[in-house]
Amino acid sequence: MVRELIQLSFDKIMQTRTYTMIVLGAAEKRFAIYTEPHVGRILQMYLTGTTKQRPLTHDLIGSIVKGYEVNIRQVVINDVQDTVYFARLFLEQNIDGIQYIVEIDARPSDCITLAIMNNAPVYCTHEVFEKTVSISAD
Repeated sequence: MVRELIQLSFDKIMQTRTYTMIVLGAAEKRFAIYTEPHVGRILQMYLTGTTKQRPLTHDLIGSIVKGYEVNIRQVVINDVQDTVYFARLFLEQNIDGIQYIVEIDARPSDCITLAIMNNAPVYCTHEVFEKTVSISAD
């Protein structure tokens, strides 16, 4: 079954003491994914290019990916249950002219951070996009 994908843009991140709201959107609407405050702080560090004293987990993943000459191909938010979103991280590696693609289950917040770090596109399925609750354009 082929699923229609909708490309999302990262709009903004808003933080409080109790949660982080990551706003994503397409031309038709914007929606929010909520996560823990520390996840938002980490994402904010990558967005602003903040120098870190020691490598963080996303830096480690980035180094492993680069070391094995793997590209982050795309992120797909593929399910939402209640208010919990699910995502898949697609990795690509070319070995001896053969293209290998690996699909990994991951938290959307981690996937979005890796996508931002690697300038990779973020998508969601049409079914997920229809289930999202639209937020205002403020």
